[in-house]
Amino acid sequence: MLNKQHIIDRFISYVIIDTESDPKSETTPSTKKQWDLANKLVEELKSIGLQDVTIDDNAYIMATLPSNVDHDVPTIGFISHFDTTPDFTGANVKPQIIESYDGKDIILNAEEDIVLSPDYFDDLLLYVGQTLITTDGTTLLGADDKAGITEIVSAMEYLVQHPEIKHGRIRVGFTPDEEIGRGAHKFDVEKFGASWAYTMDGSQIGELEYENFNAAGAVVKVKGKIVHPGYAKGKMVNSMYIATEFMNSLPRLETPEHTEGYEGFFHLYSIEGEVEETVLEYIIRDHDRQHFEARKEVMVKLTNDINEQYEREVVTIEIKDQYFNMKEKVEPVMHIVDIAEEAMKQVGIKPLIKAIRGGTDGSQLSYMGLPCPNIFAGGHNFHGRYEYVPVESMLKATEVICKIAELTAQKK
Repeated sequence: MLNKQHIIDRFISYVIIDTESDPKSETTPSTKKQWDLANKLVEELKSIGLQDVTIDDNAYIMATLPSNVDHDVPTIGFISHFDTTPDFTGANVKPQIIESYDGKDIILNAEEDIVLSPDYFDDLLLYVGQTLITTDGTTLLGADDKAGITEIVSAMEYLVQHPEIKHGRIRVGFTPDEEIGRGAHKFDVEKFGASWAYTMDGSQIGELEYENFNAAGAVVKVKGKIVHPGYAKGKMVNSMYIATEFMNSLPRLETPEHTEGYEGFFHLYSIEGEVEETVLEYIIRDHDRQHFEARKEVMVKLTNDINEQYEREVVTIEIKDQYFNMKEKVEPVMHIVDIAEEAMKQVGIKPLIKAIRGGTDGSQLSYMGLPCPNIFAGGHNFHGRYEYVPVESMLKATEVICKIAELTAQKK
């Protein structure tokens, strides 16, 4: 039987360490403070009895739980990331524990009137009667993905302590900088040596995902011309007005706030502008590869149309692919999804198989030769002050890991 308080204590010991990553940094990890948790994890993996515990110069951690069966079993892996998003501060996290949640508003911070309410976040009602860990309203929590790390470490510890559970060789991997899209960039798949793996990086209990967005980033630069406004007629070109033309020419309802499920979008997430130059930064997302390519073509055509309208190059665009839908790499080995689905059913969870409206390390790892579906870690409302995680979901995720290990050893 898993120890609930032990998992709470472990999770809190991770989230109080600030590991926010930095997209502007060119180092790996992108922030020195990620080493604080990385080094702690190395010592903890050794202390629970794992072997071959390593950390490289870029803070990628790997460890092994040896097989305890005498027949050949594929080596499998479990992976999570220890950085937190730069979207919201992860410094000085002060977790709050809500015992036996009653289904009502949770006052995160009375002083600042910050309330976690089921009227707005109706998923809370799934967890009435359970123990929730929340923020104090001033930081994120870090369940993305320190809940995943908690579950992997706890599962490995449990398997070490219960050798009656038969399993093959299991590899564990923890990565930096996932939140800025670099988590898999320096992951040594060959060194990891697994036939397949699972990222523990999903949200709601039961989630099992092997489809994700195709993703690209686009930087649009608009050139203007600044002259004295009193003498500007026929001379000034205001880049901000042209940038507005560009923005308004894209489909207004194909944005994150108007889409769901398999619907893709254009997302403008940054504007910096003056008369002389305006820079727009977009992300482009779509599950369907053809639609994804068409979205990129729409932005290129729009750029060309505006330049033609002004009879010179006033707009330039640079588009870079970021990751692709892992479905293409997972479907040929669907037994790895089937095993996870069966594991959930055997521990009393209804699997929720759906597409990720985002990406994980697993999407990149799948294209690097390590098929890697994604499993729930339990947290909700990632990347902000309303983040929370039910402890019972972390317990179930830990059970799922143990059951996947057991089922893999039973399969031929």
